Amino acid sequence: MTLLPVPTTAIIVVAAGSGTRLGAAAPKAFVRIDEHSMLRHALDGVFAANPMQVVIVAPAEYEGDAETALLEAAGERSGLGRVVVGGATRQQSVAAGLSALSDDITTVLVHDAARALTPPVQIDTVAAAVSTDAGVIPALPVIDTIKQVDAGDIVAVVDRSVLVAAQTPQGFPRALLDRAYAAALASGVEYTDDAALFAAAGHAVRHVTGSARAFKITTPADLERARQILAGPTASAPVVPRIGVGTDVHAFGGVGTLWLAGIEWPGEPALSGHSDGDAVAHAIVDALLGAAGLGDIGEHFGTSHPEYAGAHGEVFLMRTAELLAEAGFTIGNVSVQFQGNRPRFSARRAEAEAVLSAALGGAPVAISATTTDGLGFTGRGEGIAANAIALVHPIR
Repeated sequence: MTLLPVPTTAIIVVAAGSGTRLGAAAPKAFVRIDEHSMLRHALDGVFAANPMQVVIVAPAEYEGDAETALLEAAGERSGLGRVVVGGATRQQSVAAGLSALSDDITTVLVHDAARALTPPVQIDTVAAAVSTDAGVIPALPVIDTIKQVDAGDIVAVVDRSVLVAAQTPQGFPRALLDRAYAAALASGVEYTDDAALFAAAGHAVRHVTGSARAFKITTPADLERARQILAGPTASAPVVPRIGVGTDVHAFGGVGTLWLAGIEWPGEPALSGHSDGDAVAHAIVDALLGAAGLGDIGEHFGTSHPEYAGAHGEVFLMRTAELLAEAGFTIGNVSVQFQGNRPRFSARRAEAEAVLSAALGGAPVAISATTTDGLGFTGRGEGIAANAIALVHPIR
């Protein structure tokens, strides 16, 4: 038997959530992504990181399932792990995990099992960054335009340059975290995450760069995204490109000037729509999302996403490129044609192609334009239609 050194770092893997938004019969952490559960995948990442004590907080009656996942993922490091039963809230569950730590632990990480694909390097980076007086979280920049709303009205724009999206694991010095949790439980205040609880106790929290793979599986769409990432091409299988098509139509009648193919057309009538009505950019978005199996433009940018109201097509394209990268795809090229009597396009073709290509991270974009000889709504000058074809490549 191999004797392992006694670790001074521990990770509490919170797996006690119900997962009602996922709509599954089992608690979320025990829903299968492929042949393994979210918890098992999360533990694979944990045990691929540097050795540390591992405490899994499971729902009542799922201790056995958690123990099985632990033994399968841990291998010869199974002696570093244990399972405890969680409480009625996330804070109570983490508190149960804290009470199960060995006396040697000085640094504690708290990790959500729902962030099942978190890379091991992110776990190690957070653990190494914790100091005796400050906590650490992994985070990604906020790339969407953020709006403050009041009921159905947009009342302000939030400066996204000062925002980050928090991930896990979140790391803390144990002594300060123990005291912060004791104070929070005594007060009855529930915090959104451990960093907020720690900061409320007067302690500093810093951040390191997170990973797109550390997204939280909350909805069925998130689960499908995780499955697609894990079902990527095997080392022995050919990497087969995928093709998607997209179509978009907008009528003239919007406010301001025309935005089309990523550029502004002064003196031309604007297209109407939830955003800027850029039919060319929107058709490209649908083609790319369809090629990658990631839904459509309405799902990611539609009226249920007020933060995109009035946004230009370039914003949609940049976010779509990020979604594809997160799902394991690179963009090969895009071809798009729009139909309309105006604007006169040929003189600005190169400019538009350059703008759209830059928004897609440099992927080639070719644009053509045609009239319909006076036929249909485009021929009557009522609006613009666009059709796009996109080629994407799965990343091996």
